[in-house]
Amino acid sequence: MSGSAVSRPGMQAMLKFLRRKRKQGLVVIIDDISRLARGLEAHLRLRGDIASAGATLESPSIEFGEDSDSQLVENLLASVSQHQREKNKEQTKNRMRARMLNGYWVFYAPLGYRFEREPGGGKVMVPDEPNARIVTEALEGFASGRFSSQAEVKRFLESKPQFPRCRHNVVLIERVTHMLKQILYAGHIDYPKWDVPLRNARHEGLRSLETYERIQERLAEKAIAPARKNISEDFPMRGFVCCGDCDYPMTSTWAKGRNDYYAYYMCRQRGCVSSKKSISRDRVEEELQDLVEGLTPAPELFELADAIFRDQWGKRAEASRLEATQNRVEIGSVEKQISKLIDRLVEAESTAVVSAYEAKVEKLERRKAALEEKVSKCGRSARGYDTTFQTALQLLSNPWNLWETGRLEDRRAMLRLVFGGHIKFHRENGFQTPEISLPFKALSDFSGHKEGMVPAAGVEPAA
Repeated sequence: MSGSAVSRPGMQAMLKFLRRKRKQGLVVIIDDISRLARGLEAHLRLRGDIASAGATLESPSIEFGEDSDSQLVENLLASVSQHQREKNKEQTKNRMRARMLNGYWVFYAPLGYRFEREPGGGKVMVPDEPNARIVTEALEGFASGRFSSQAEVKRFLESKPQFPRCRHNVVLIERVTHMLKQILYAGHIDYPKWDVPLRNARHEGLRSLETYERIQERLAEKAIAPARKNISEDFPMRGFVCCGDCDYPMTSTWAKGRNDYYAYYMCRQRGCVSSKKSISRDRVEEELQDLVEGLTPAPELFELADAIFRDQWGKRAEASRLEATQNRVEIGSVEKQISKLIDRLVEAESTAVVSAYEAKVEKLERRKAALEEKVSKCGRSARGYDTTFQTALQLLSNPWNLWETGRLEDRRAMLRLVFGGHIKFHRENGFQTPEISLPFKALSDFSGHKEGMVPAAGVEPAA
């Protein structure tokens, strides 16, 4: 604890001992006045507590007395000790701030990083596997919409045995929120408490600044209701499947039979003709399999789509070089705006106006950093086509494979990626025509075109 505190455990234990041995007239010996306390107020309080406990204070470096001259010297030395403590604090803070201005993080490493000593001296953060990979997947999943809420990110992290948990063996939602808001994962440093503006960091980012901004936008959107406890591996379609009569999301339940338990979906909407009429979970999932497998494109069509994607990949790589030039022009425009705002900031006198200008400058600085990051990445791909589209192509070739993994997050991801919204199930007629997502819709429309020769009679009706 700080030397300015009176409630240090060692000091309190000493005072308790002195009070218990009050009649023995004990002596407290300190090597130097700074060993008692490093603050004038704390020194005086401890000095009084020792005296009230019936003990005296002695030191080989100073003579404690009750006359005015002795008290003056004692107070001066205590003030000098306090000054040394405060000066040391200022120097430490200034050195830490200077290192942060140079792009180094000086506090504890966030989850997914660890400190490693550099050859030239000092320490820099480096990715700490396997947590770095897990954190990256969680952040990119939330930014892309794969995880629709922080609760789903929490469940994903809890599904990873390597990921650290609290003493209750769960991942706290506070940790998830801190991860999503942590700009260090974007390879940047920002610490307003010490007037350290946004700047590039020396450590490797686990995600792009653009991804970070997208996450902040999603966090600022309308909050999603907390995940229900009964959304589990038992009922992965809860929240997606709706009643075909009233369009209200179905609930789920276990029913006890004579010898076993059985899983059901049912509608509980008052006034619905299907209210409280259960539908077997197995039936719903079997018909879901038929529906999803019906969306699987033919191998020839899938190969054609793969060829189209590869061609577009090449064209986008060329277009990204032109985009880099446009981004450089925009960076120049942003810099001019920042310069103008700083000139106005110098002349401003109102506190409210100054705060407004500072907020605009900070926003523009973030925009500039994002553009610079885009420029550095334009014209080159972090990964090749096959690596980038491997998961997407696997999903398109057979989306039901994602369901068969048995993992809750994979099954719900499949439902979000294949369908454009809720899917309606009628207890008698099964699934109604659902709205499917754009990739499957495009492949379906493309494969739906029919080709052939015009019949001999022509297209007009026969006379």
